Amino acid sequence: MHVGKVLSFFALTWTGAALILHLTRRACWRGGGRIPGNMGFEYIQEIPQPRTILEGMPLSLDLSVVKRKRDQEIRSVFTHQSGKLVLIIGPCSAHDEDAVCDYISRLAKVQEDVKDKVLLIPRIYTNKPRTTGIGYKGMAHQPNLAEEPNIVEGIRAIRRMHIRALKESFLPAADEMLYPGNYPYLEDLLSYVAVGARSVENQAHRLTCSGLDIPVGMKNPTSGDVEVTLNSIQASQAPHVFSYNRWEVKTPGNPLTHAVLRGAVDYHGLAVPNYHYEDLVQFAEAYQKRGLANPTMIVDTNHANSNKKYAEQPRIAMEVMQSRKHSLLLREMIRGFMIESFIEEGSQKVDGGVYGKSITDPCLGWKESEKLIRDLAAMV
Repeated sequence: MHVGKVLSFFALTWTGAALILHLTRRACWRGGGRIPGNMGFEYIQEIPQPRTILEGMPLSLDLSVVKRKRDQEIRSVFTHQSGKLVLIIGPCSAHDEDAVCDYISRLAKVQEDVKDKVLLIPRIYTNKPRTTGIGYKGMAHQPNLAEEPNIVEGIRAIRRMHIRALKESFLPAADEMLYPGNYPYLEDLLSYVAVGARSVENQAHRLTCSGLDIPVGMKNPTSGDVEVTLNSIQASQAPHVFSYNRWEVKTPGNPLTHAVLRGAVDYHGLAVPNYHYEDLVQFAEAYQKRGLANPTMIVDTNHANSNKKYAEQPRIAMEVMQSRKHSLLLREMIRGFMIESFIEEGSQKVDGGVYGKSITDPCLGWKESEKLIRDLAAMV
């Protein structure tokens, strides 16, 4: 056979094989299944684009106005124009829409009483990082605890819950950014975003937050490294060009990015708190030297600061408020707290079934939470 014909034969064979592979991949993408050449992934279902979800579950104009007004109030605290205290408060994870909305409606009633001193931002955390990667990963991942994970339904469920909570309370909420690409599904609803201790060093989180126009709390890493925390704030406050959700995007930087102190864990696995006076002053001075915009500190009263002893949260908050009295620098920079709180105190297993009780980290109960809010308001 002529050499040219042989080459043509192999070329056609190769082209045909490539075409078959391409068509097979398209079929897998559309209908689910394993993709040849990518055997570790099974494509279950395609996730709708944010525009599709938002058009199907729109936020009303009235609620958009409510959120914008609230955003301005919250922003004024982080730009140090307001002397009010911010409390990002609520359950460790939002696993039950009815219980979450019940809890937030209770917050709304207290908010009216303390509105001159405290701004309440409900925690509606729908994505949960897991230390080992195993366990309940949040409503966005598993909207029905009795069923298998379903991320498409999870995205719809978390948006529905956030809209309902805002409608019933007029308090726009906070959520944790675990997957940066998912932010657009809630971008018109959130008034605060937290970046967790295990995500704070991640480039994608830092750059994504540079495009947000609401406050973003960067937690210190589990190591407690001060420089990592400050580096993450600096990165998020700077402008960037990067790849995001299949687009090349440009961001202006977010001057409302700030620090959240949540304690650390040493190499023996022991909790090392960083809410004591000396820790706060040391961090504040290092923060101030960076020359970053709107230097603000939020103290997380649970996690490694309490060693997950949830009942210690009121004591920790009171100690921090006393520290503010003894330092002008702390008074200027410490602007609020993160508090884990729900209707029932403590925690339960995922299948526990107790209404209003956390299925992840243990939380303060409602009675103690309300008292803490009022006690803090009295100290502002």
